[in-house]
Amino acid sequence: MLSRITELFEIDYPVIAGGMVWCSGWELAAAVSNAGGLGLIGAGSMSADVLKDHIIKCKEATGYAYGVNVPLMRPDAPELMEVIAEQKVPIVFTSAGSPKKWTEWLHQHGIKVAHVVSSSAFAVKCEEAGVDAVVAEGFEAGGHNGKEETTSLCLIPAVRRATSLPLIAAGGIATGDAMLAMEALGADGVQVGTLFALTQESSAHENFKRLCLNLDEGGTKLHFRKLSPTRLVKNGFQAAVQEAENRGASEEELLELIGIGKTKIGIFDGDVENGELEIGQGASLLKGREIEPVDLVMQRFVQEYYIARKQLINQAMEEQISRRTLM
Repeated sequence: MLSRITELFEIDYPVIAGGMVWCSGWELAAAVSNAGGLGLIGAGSMSADVLKDHIIKCKEATGYAYGVNVPLMRPDAPELMEVIAEQKVPIVFTSAGSPKKWTEWLHQHGIKVAHVVSSSAFAVKCEEAGVDAVVAEGFEAGGHNGKEETTSLCLIPAVRRATSLPLIAAGGIATGDAMLAMEALGADGVQVGTLFALTQESSAHENFKRLCLNLDEGGTKLHFRKLSPTRLVKNGFQAAVQEAENRGASEEELLELIGIGKTKIGIFDGDVENGELEIGQGASLLKGREIEPVDLVMQRFVQEYYIARKQLINQAMEEQISRRTLM
């Protein structure tokens, strides 16, 4: 499945796993890479020492390309970057910050860089900063979203018009036919979070996985617009957040409500009522599935893509034949 993304990262499929907090440990990253995609270790929930351990284990578990996702807003980002350079990580995805801050430094260490954006304006800044690829993440995504609240259907073509960089679409992509749709809009590949967060190799708690595999449409909602827009599963914690926002809670009150480690409590420890649960809207498309291994999930995803593409080609051919018959 040749594209600019498969060539850039030397992978079989233009499918990148999201670097998700409490989900994307070395096991998930290695499994996605072994299945032909690009696995990412999510450094957002790791200290420098923990990240080093995950990188070492990932390198032992796969001989294929892998990477690390680093949220630049973290105060210990410099320590994380030092570990990444020391361990000779080949690819880094950066987010939540300026791409100019680390791109040149990472390139000096022989590391390819992709940066996550939520608007075409930020995509232009990525090109100016010299990143190797840009990830355009739509409003449908789980976790932290852009304040623009632009859906993937509008964001991907806007970014494609704004930059010539290899483009990775993200947000709401949980099936192979969605990847085909993003390709039609100009994307060279996709980043998939929710689908891989709910696999056997994900480090998320089984309670979290099972709950998310039984969500209906509308089972998530965006909150914390005053802070950083975040998509949450509806539960007790989300209801408390909604009540606070409805009565006009201040930023300070919301920060106090979030407290410390709420995502760990929900996603990693499995308290699905009181923890902060982040997942994308695509979860409802997976309703009824079991918690499956990554290799099976990837095979199905790629098969869905090819089936959808074949159907479109056949439909186009039938329409062409029909027009000729009527002439």
